Amino acid sequence: MVGAGVLSLPYAMAQLGWGPGVAILILSWIITLYTLWQMVEMHEMVPGKRFDRYHELGQHAFGEKLGLYIVVPQQLIVEVGVCIVYMVTGGKSLHKVHELLCKEPCKEIKLSYFIMIFASVHFVLSHLPNFNAIAGVSLAAAVMSLSYSTIAWSASVRKGVQPDVAYGYKAKTAAGTVFNFFSALGDVAFAYAGHNVVLEIQATIPSTPEKPSKGPMWRGVVVAYIVVALCYFPVALIGYWMFGNKVEDNILLSLEKPTWLIVMANFFVVVHVIGSYQIYAMPVFDMIETLLVKKLNFSPTRLLRFVVRNLYVAFTMFIGITFPFFGGLLGFFGGFAFAPTTYFLPCIIWLAIYKPRKYSLSWCINWICIVLGLCLMILSPIGGLRQIILQSKDYKFYS
Repeated sequence: MVGAGVLSLPYAMAQLGWGPGVAILILSWIITLYTLWQMVEMHEMVPGKRFDRYHELGQHAFGEKLGLYIVVPQQLIVEVGVCIVYMVTGGKSLHKVHELLCKEPCKEIKLSYFIMIFASVHFVLSHLPNFNAIAGVSLAAAVMSLSYSTIAWSASVRKGVQPDVAYGYKAKTAAGTVFNFFSALGDVAFAYAGHNVVLEIQATIPSTPEKPSKGPMWRGVVVAYIVVALCYFPVALIGYWMFGNKVEDNILLSLEKPTWLIVMANFFVVVHVIGSYQIYAMPVFDMIETLLVKKLNFSPTRLLRFVVRNLYVAFTMFIGITFPFFGGLLGFFGGFAFAPTTYFLPCIIWLAIYKPRKYSLSWCINWICIVLGLCLMILSPIGGLRQIILQSKDYKFYS
């Protein structure tokens, strides 16, 4: 649950401002917890059947074909988008470590090379067969995410409020302020990404009629969201409080001292995004390999797995090198991909299946989430895309 998106929350606060920023953080936490509860409940709502994939749930609600057309493209965009962002995150963290440790005279190494170094790990790990096989990597990623989140806000406290800190909007025009606000909404949405693999994770939990999987799964969700609150809110609020509107789109890039601690935090980020990349890449591998075997009649060989997975890692690496803009990518993918699958698609499925009475409490809550999620999906990509375009003007592919 605690993703690298937490590092962009102080920057999102700088674009949103104190009042709207705090309100959006709290509202997002509540809405995403509610929609995650819906998915856990719907996993076994049909006796004797488990919906182990997001698209299976969509097919049950909307029909065999329509369910696939609605859910699968959104899920793919989310999972591919996360993998691209994590390529950039891993590369930038390695680049930051090099900057901090390299003494003068120090030869500059291009960011592109650090992204390639990060990708090289995945050319190996991507050949692990399933979620259970990457359990150790996932556990390490969880510990690392808690560690670097704690370092981010504690090191910010140690550095203190900057002498020239300012909390006003940084953009010089009204249009720029509005677009930055839109992009920041996507940054917040990107931080809540667990919905896209929650059913796959719940599918690994044993279930019986007496002890359905939703019991332990929901307890896990509650613990996860408590940890999310303990990580997200201190990082977002303290980071913005200390640096104001001059905070970087990755809070760790704003921190320099103590050097050993910031280096450690960036290494933690690298370990975390290695594990998280695999978590989001695994369902994509499953989809591609299933399509090739069942629809295009390829033989399910090791060679097929080797080619497919290496090509996917190479593709996400190439896009990451081409567009290494952490803040802009978060704003774009956060709204375009995460808003549907996280904020309102579970509500639409819930309404389609359970059909609560019109104007009842359940009906009203779900429609509020749908309206807010639609606004997020429409507005955030506009701001994120603008940010990517502005950053692209000063970026050279080989820099």
